[in-house]
Amino acid sequence: MKNKGTLYILSGPSGVGKGTICKQLVKKRDDLSVSVSATTRAPRQEDTDGVTYFFKTKDEFEKMIKDDKFLEWAVYNGNYYGTPVDAVNKKLDMGEDVILEIEVQGALKVMEKRPDAVSIFIAPPDEETLFVRLKNRGSETEEQIKNRLNAAKDELSKKGKYDFVVINDDLSVAVCEIENIMKNQKEKM
Repeated sequence: MKNKGTLYILSGPSGVGKGTICKQLVKKRDDLSVSVSATTRAPRQEDTDGVTYFFKTKDEFEKMIKDDKFLEWAVYNGNYYGTPVDAVNKKLDMGEDVILEIEVQGALKVMEKRPDAVSIFIAPPDEETLFVRLKNRGSETEEQIKNRLNAAKDELSKKGKYDFVVINDDLSVAVCEIENIMKNQKEKM
C-alpha cells in the first residue's frame, strides 16, 4: 500500500511568484501536482480551463459552496477562488503530494481544517520588487495593481502563521529551499 501524499500550502501576495515556483517544482517530481482551483475571475491569455483553473460563473461557484464542494474558498479582488476538495483527496489517497497554490485568506482556512498540511509563505524581497512584478505581468490596470499591493501589506502581516517562510528574491534559490522543505517532510514520515 502506498503512503498517503502530503498536502502543501504555497501562499503569499499576488505577484510574488507562486505560480512560477509551482511549475518549477512539478517539473522536478513525478509524484507532485498543483491542485487546480476554481474561480470566477476572467481567464488570462495563458489560462486553460481545467488546467490553470476551473472557470465558473458566479452562480455555478455559489452552488458549489452551498453543496460543500470546497476545501476552502475566498473572495479576492471581487472574484471567488476555491479548492475543490474531492480532487485533492483523491490525489493524496493515491500517494501523490499536492500543492495548493492559494491566496493567504484561503490558506488560513485550510490550515484550520487540515492541520496535517505543510504551509509555506512566499514573500517578496521588498514592496518595490512586488510592484514591478505585478506591473510586468501586464494583466491588470493601475487600480488593480494598487489594490493588490494594499492586500499584500495585510497578507505579509500573516506570514508568522505559516510553518515556513521563503523569500523569492532568486527563483532557483527559492525553489531549492522549498525542495529541501519537502525532502525533510518525506524523511519525517
